Amino acid sequence: MSITGTLIVQMIVFLILVWFTMKFVWPPITAALDDRAKKIAEGLSAADKAKSELAVANQRVEQQLSAARDDAAKRLADAERLAQQMIEEAKSRASDEGAKIVAAAKAEAEQESVKAREALREQVAVLAVKGAEAILKREVNADVHADLLNRLKTEL
Repeated sequence: MSITGTLIVQMIVFLILVWFTMKFVWPPITAALDDRAKKIAEGLSAADKAKSELAVANQRVEQQLSAARDDAAKRLADAERLAQQMIEEAKSRASDEGAKIVAAAKAEAEQESVKAREALREQVAVLAVKGAEAILKREVNADVHADLLNRLKTEL
């Protein structure tokens, strides 16, 4: 055989091999490569979408945490204000009760004072009667009467 004939046969076989590869082998490989590229692209887009969703979720979480902090601070301020109000009301009630107790004590002291005056008046009346009795038993003398009246004054 000659080199030219072998070369031509080899070229024909090579062309048949290229045609067979292009017709039957190459399409499934390119289809598999395209599917893989498509899956990779979808995975990357899903990852990007997940990142953006994660960022949005983080923002929502931050907003909710901020709202919760604000709400907690507001409730704490309301509780402190309510506590101050309750303290002020308790002070007011205690002051009112103190005023009532002082008023009752003053009224009681006034009653005791009135009782003491009444008792003193009764004693003065008894002493006046005794003094008059003593004056009437003695002789009528201005100096003696003055002396008796002075003693009565000192006893009162």
